Amino acid sequence: MTASPPALDDRLLERLRGAVRGEIVEPDDPEYAEARKVYNAMIDRRPALVVRAADAGDVMATVDFARDQGLPLAVRGGGHGVAGHGTCDDGVVLDLGAMRGVRVDPVARTARVEGGCTWADVNHATHAFGLATTGGIVSTTGVGGLTTGGGMGYLDRRYGLACDNLLSIDLVTADGSFVTCTDEQDAAGHTDLLWAVRGGGGNFGVVTSFLYRLHPVADVLGGPTFYPLDGEVMRRYRELIAESDGTLGALLVVGLGPPLPFLPERWHGRPLCGVVVCWTGPEEEDDRVRARLAGLGPVLGQHVARMPYPVINTLFDDLVPPGLHHYWKGAFSYGLPDGVVDTLVEYGATTPSIQSVTVVFPVDGACHRVRPEDTAFSYRDADYSIALSPTLTTRQECEDRKDWVRAYLKALRPHCAEGGYVNFMDADDHDRVGANYRGNLDRLTELKRRYDPGNLFRLNHNITP
Repeated sequence: MTASPPALDDRLLERLRGAVRGEIVEPDDPEYAEARKVYNAMIDRRPALVVRAADAGDVMATVDFARDQGLPLAVRGGGHGVAGHGTCDDGVVLDLGAMRGVRVDPVARTARVEGGCTWADVNHATHAFGLATTGGIVSTTGVGGLTTGGGMGYLDRRYGLACDNLLSIDLVTADGSFVTCTDEQDAAGHTDLLWAVRGGGGNFGVVTSFLYRLHPVADVLGGPTFYPLDGEVMRRYRELIAESDGTLGALLVVGLGPPLPFLPERWHGRPLCGVVVCWTGPEEEDDRVRARLAGLGPVLGQHVARMPYPVINTLFDDLVPPGLHHYWKGAFSYGLPDGVVDTLVEYGATTPSIQSVTVVFPVDGACHRVRPEDTAFSYRDADYSIALSPTLTTRQECEDRKDWVRAYLKALRPHCAEGGYVNFMDADDHDRVGANYRGNLDRLTELKRRYDPGNLFRLNHNITP
């Protein structure tokens, strides 16, 4: 039996209706079932209200309402967060999905991006000018969650994390104030908030717009190459990364062979590994890059070609559409030691589904040129970030595989750092928050006390005030 929603203060609700230009969806509305959905089908929650904000004014009004009503407040951008923080039971969901504007300044090489944008929105707008910035590997991912967690992607070895390319933000704080945060010192002291948002997640407010630095990236050499599941392939991949500069973005993937036309059918559904390359160097060196990929091991299938940069950001989209069931874990690795390689091979052999891909992101190069204390994202000494992501078609299948991924992480831990990337953490990983932020935790906690002492923004990997 479904519990009754909490009683709402009629006066506060009427004030919210009068203040909001966007749509307010309540449990009795026909669109409620769709409005409460998020990307991860494991998350099934029933908020008291969903506010589809049209602008920053709607965001301010919704923050005020949730705070004054004493309700949980979930902030949703793209809705991809696997932990389900973009929704809640018996609270308010602030849905930024209608705030999708992108304004590119091709002279300054910047883009002003509203908080509800996905990376598809950003890549489409910036590609028209031959520009891009670091932004994930699935085009439907929201800019907000990815950037405030740090933001890895194909371009991070050359241009840094998404948060490293963040020049300023507009932010609504827990008291409903609208502030602009830059690296310029000012009387209001909002430089510290920008520091905190660069990796500290949604703990400090609602980002209504981001200003990103852009880089000259138009076409790239990109696509996957598949090999047998073999530790020697991974060791050669490790050497490839160590010997290459930031023009080579290359993810290591471990899982089951996808049903792609360039992969022989006998390998469909069988354990293998692969490298998804994104080469931003000159086209005349493309053949050299292909030769290096061929040298990693026996090539089972390959589709590596020149493509517009926005296309490479879509290569995983069909594999992991909305509505699947996810349970994720993550780890950082110093180098890619043999213990990590052996674990990837062992657990890769028992991968539970084609959608359950282990992804290894290099986070060296430009990521290392930022000091750990310069942003809330602290793992500037890590070389790789590992995402463990069992993804199944039914809830029960996903529940049944939770022990598999927990054992996988346990096997990796002796060879990895204590903490991991916050965007790869599931809802039961709160005990890792201190390890994830390391030496930056005390400063983040102090800022949380200053800007959100009541912990209104607690539906995240929470830094408690």
